[in-house]
Amino acid sequence: MTTTASIPAQDFEVLRFDAPVGAEIIGLDISKPINETDFARIHRAHLDHHVVVFRAQDVSPEAHIDFSRRFGPLEIHVLHQYHLKGHPEILIVSNIKENGEPIGLGDAGAYWHSDISYKDKPSLGSLLHAQELPSEGGDTLFADQHLAWEALSPETQQHLLPLKAEHSYLAKYEELRSKNPWRPKLSQEQIDKVAPAIQPVVRTHPETGCKALFVSEHFTTGIVGLPKDESDALLAELFAHSVKPEFVYRHQWKPHDLVFWDNRSLMHLAAGTPDELRRKLYRTTIQGDLPF
Repeated sequence: MTTTASIPAQDFEVLRFDAPVGAEIIGLDISKPINETDFARIHRAHLDHHVVVFRAQDVSPEAHIDFSRRFGPLEIHVLHQYHLKGHPEILIVSNIKENGEPIGLGDAGAYWHSDISYKDKPSLGSLLHAQELPSEGGDTLFADQHLAWEALSPETQQHLLPLKAEHSYLAKYEELRSKNPWRPKLSQEQIDKVAPAIQPVVRTHPETGCKALFVSEHFTTGIVGLPKDESDALLAELFAHSVKPEFVYRHQWKPHDLVFWDNRSLMHLAAGTPDELRRKLYRTTIQGDLPF
C-alpha cells in the first residue's frame, strides 16, 4: 500500500502574478500522486493568493475530479442538463452547440458573483479546466474582496459588519434567459433546490480569519431590514466599489490551464466570447461551510 509519505515530491514553482491577486503554479502534474508536503504548499498558495493557475494540465476528467476532492466534497450543480456524461461533479461551461442544442452553460459568469452564494453553505472554491479555447476573448476576471473590504473607511466597515443580505439563484435567471434562449427553464424541483439564503454582508474567511465583502450583483437581492430604496443604494455602492481595477486580476487562458479560485475571498466575471468562436471548459465546485 502506497502512503503519502512514500510519494516522491514534484518539482514545481509558485509564482505570484504582477497583479493585485493571483499566482501560477508551474511544473505540477495533478494527475500524478501528490504527497502531503506538496499538497500543503498548494493549499498555502491558494490561501495566500486566492486564485491559482495550474499550467499545462492535459489531464482527464477523473484526474480533475480526484484533485478537486483533495480540498473537500464536491457540489452537484442544479443544471443537470449540463453535467458531463458519467461525471455529474463536472459542469460543462461552453457556448458550443451540437445537433442544434447547447452542450454546456454558455452564459456562465455573465455578472460578478461568488459561486453558490445563494445556498446556506456557499462553495469553498471552484476549479475550471480549459478544454477548448477561442482565438480571442474568453477572459475571466477575479476581484479580491479582502482588498475591497480593507479599502473601505473604518466608519463604513462598522456600518456593514452587522448587516445581512439575501442571495437568490433566481435573481437574474429570467433576465439571462431573455438574452439567451438556450438557458433552460427551471423545473419546480430545480427551483426548490435553490431557495434564497441569508448571508453576512461581510464574511470572515474560516481558514485565515481575514474579512471580505460578500455581496454580488448577480445573486444579492437586498439588505435584510432596510427599506428597498436604501438597500438598493447601498448595494449599488458596494457593487461598484468591490470590482475597482485595483482589486482585479484578468486571466487570459492558455491551453490546459486549470484555474482554482477561492469563493470565500473573490468574485469573478466572464468577459465574454464572440458567438462564432468555440469555448469549452469543465468546472468542479467544492462544498463550503456556513459563512460568519
